[in-house]
Amino acid sequence: MKRSRDEARQRRHTRVRKIVSGSPDRPRLAVYRSNRYIYAQVIDDTAGKTLAAASSQEKDLRSRTLTVETASEVGKLVAARAKEAGVSAVVFDRGGNKFHGRVKALADAARESGLEF
Repeated sequence: MKRSRDEARQRRHTRVRKIVSGSPDRPRLAVYRSNRYIYAQVIDDTAGKTLAAASSQEKDLRSRTLTVETASEVGKLVAARAKEAGVSAVVFDRGGNKFHGRVKALADAARESGLEF
């Protein structure tokens, strides 16, 4: 039986999450990409708390289509909010997506804005 693309992505995400976990000193930068929007959260898995979040659904980005440029704006935004929350180093969770295109643009923008991973 052939798996759907989403089922395959979920399997990859489960495989990644076996290894990647956020701690208080290095929270997890989780990325979720839908066809229309991209979301990023900085999560402390031990406490089960989201420390910072950003998405392309926010007021100033909502009208734009999801492109590499929009994804990099979200990366800069989540990095700035993580800095405000006192987070400087994270582990990257690509959410089962390939590290390519919009996911890579978000990660690179977050790195340029001062997040270490």
